[in-house]
Amino acid sequence: MTEQLVSPGRQTSAGGPVRIPVERTWWQRHGRTTTVWALRLLLVTVLLAGWQMTAGSLFDITFTSKPSAIAGRLGEWSADGTLWTHSLVTIQEIVYGFLLGAVAGAVVGFVLASLQLAYRVIDPFMMALYSIPKVALAPLFIVWFGIGMHMKVLLAAATVFFLVFLNTAAGVREVDRGLVDAVRLMGGSRKDIALKVVLPSSMTGVLTGLKVAIPYALIGAVIGELVASNQGLGYLINDAAAQFDTAGVFATLVVLSVIAAVLNVLVGLIGRRVNRWKPVEARG
Repeated sequence: MTEQLVSPGRQTSAGGPVRIPVERTWWQRHGRTTTVWALRLLLVTVLLAGWQMTAGSLFDITFTSKPSAIAGRLGEWSADGTLWTHSLVTIQEIVYGFLLGAVAGAVVGFVLASLQLAYRVIDPFMMALYSIPKVALAPLFIVWFGIGMHMKVLLAAATVFFLVFLNTAAGVREVDRGLVDAVRLMGGSRKDIALKVVLPSSMTGVLTGLKVAIPYALIGAVIGELVASNQGLGYLINDAAAQFDTAGVFATLVVLSVIAAVLNVLVGLIGRRVNRWKPVEARG
């Protein structure tokens, strides 16, 4: 049983919209989602089947491999522990880098965007730093921090920081000024405005920054591993490529894709909980 909002014209005694229980079948509630996932599964199945059947005839498997060989390599690496050892290292780098960059970007973005003069002064410098290709920072980070995990974490954090900062700052600057003025008229302090108006309203920008930054955290960590590392999925890609093991390269890319998908799901779940304060039609 679900609830449906009726038109604004029908009000309760408290002035809110009336919620009427509506009986809906399982298909009415989940049919669209089920259809989408079924079509996704069908698309992936068709693509993999076409790849498998054309490998060796239309394409040289030396360069493209084939799904069965990739699955075999994943099974082999899972059995001997190679996959889990290197995946754990990369996941740690991604998570630590993402958390460090996200927290720093959100805090700095919120504070600077709330101070209009400071933001106008610093904004061009932030954009200049953001424009630097992060792969160009890898050699410098190696000089500063060595080739251990710290270098990959900080490279991932630097990549995430600017994305979260820019989206957070945009969210803060787009807050409805009418809400701010209303709180001021009711005697609210700057703290009340910041915590009860600006912070909740800017969460859309923060969450957008987090979702956009997820693949870049992965990119930052893997770039660090590709440049200089003796462990991690980036190292595994380098090692497989050096041996012309195309199946190994594709197998590692599959693992990276799965990690990114899981992180996206986690951020999506957090976003739904954070946006519970919004009206139903604005949650998206």
